[in-house]
Amino acid sequence: MNTQKIVTPSAESLASSARAAQKGGLPPVHLWNPPHCGHIDMRIARDGTWYYMGTPIGRFELVKLFSTILRRDGDDYVLVTPVEKVGITVDDAPFVAVDFNPVGDGLEFETNVGDRMIAGPDHPIRVTRDPETGEPSPYVRVRANLEALIDRKSFYRLVELGEEDAHEGARWFGVRSAGVFFPIIPAAELA
Repeated sequence: MNTQKIVTPSAESLASSARAAQKGGLPPVHLWNPPHCGHIDMRIARDGTWYYMGTPIGRFELVKLFSTILRRDGDDYVLVTPVEKVGITVDDAPFVAVDFNPVGDGLEFETNVGDRMIAGPDHPIRVTRDPETGEPSPYVRVRANLEALIDRKSFYRLVELGEEDAHEGARWFGVRSAGVFFPIIPAAELA
């Protein structure tokens, strides 16, 4: 009978493993399939703040490091290294898009951890609306299944760039980036 106890890794051991796995650029987390070691008391709040054991992680370098080993498996978010995988809690999206700038015919977004991407076919913008209040929640895909919530000031700037266009047989108000139209709200609801 196997009586080996699975020990949930600490934030320190995950950081050490992540540092060892990095060789410039993002680690290939999509290729790693280590055993699941449980859930760690780590949470990413809707505003992009990372917490460990209820305390904000104050070191930007550590948050950035953890963000490079983050992966979404179905509805679950995990931190993954070549030797271990642990679940974490994400309140909304794991990143926040804190700014964007026009680059050519595209809009380049920057996240709270320094990732940059141009919205387009590989990095679509989507907007959900609260069914009760109608309040929009805009997102841009950062990588794989990971999205950034577009912060309020950036969303207002996006709306200023908006235009109407056809989408799924109706007129929509939205934004265009890298040749792709991203719908925000049906044009009929703007009146």
